[in-house]
Amino acid sequence: MGDMFSQLGCQKDEIKSILPPNSAIGDTAPSYSSFGSSKSFCSCVPASAKFVPCPTCQGSGKIPQELEEQLVALIPYGDQRLKPRHTKLSVFLAVFICLMTSSSIIFFLFPRSIGVQPAGLNSSTVAFDESDIHLNMTSILNISNTNYYPITVTQLTIEVLHLSLVVGQVSNSLFLHIGPLASEQVFYAVASRIQDENTYKICTWLKIKVHHVLLHIQGTLTWSHLSHSEQLVFDSYEYVDCRGNMSVPHLLIPHPP
Repeated sequence: MGDMFSQLGCQKDEIKSILPPNSAIGDTAPSYSSFGSSKSFCSCVPASAKFVPCPTCQGSGKIPQELEEQLVALIPYGDQRLKPRHTKLSVFLAVFICLMTSSSIIFFLFPRSIGVQPAGLNSSTVAFDESDIHLNMTSILNISNTNYYPITVTQLTIEVLHLSLVVGQVSNSLFLHIGPLASEQVFYAVASRIQDENTYKICTWLKIKVHHVLLHIQGTLTWSHLSHSEQLVFDSYEYVDCRGNMSVPHLLIPHPP
């Protein structure tokens, strides 16, 4: 009985004209039939239409085949497919992994300054002429890499000063690789010429027992890492025995980095 009333109700609705009043007399509307229950909702479809199973009704209903690609399937708000399990845990893990990965990359790739420590005088030779002192000395430089990636030392420039005057300088092109968290030693030789009269007397007079000359060493170290080049300035003070041809290393006063 419900189906019959539903069908009659749909037919009454179909009797009503859906065309404008001045439409052609020969135009006729197709006949529709209704399939469903006795509920107030009624869907009217053409009587000759083919039907396919409704994808959202689990096979209990049908929709017209002609409207298969036009109808929209509605999913209830409480459907479990809209509430996947462990959503919060998955989002938390994804965010945590991204943060840890980015933090690790920043920590290991963050550029750090290298350590440069003058290690003293290795050897020296002295020669005299009528008024000048010719001093050739070889010093040691300790270089430590505090980064987590290798670096390359490309150039070392040294200036030797005596009484605020430059008495010797040298510039060496290097190609020294230093591994991550590693240290290396560099030997450099500088030829100096001292033209001070008082210093000449100190180094040549036999009555004077101490023949030491205080030299100020200023250096610039150029190094590269990750296609980037940087410079580091350092200085130290060295006492050199200007009487003999051999000097032992003395305590230095390194410039703080």
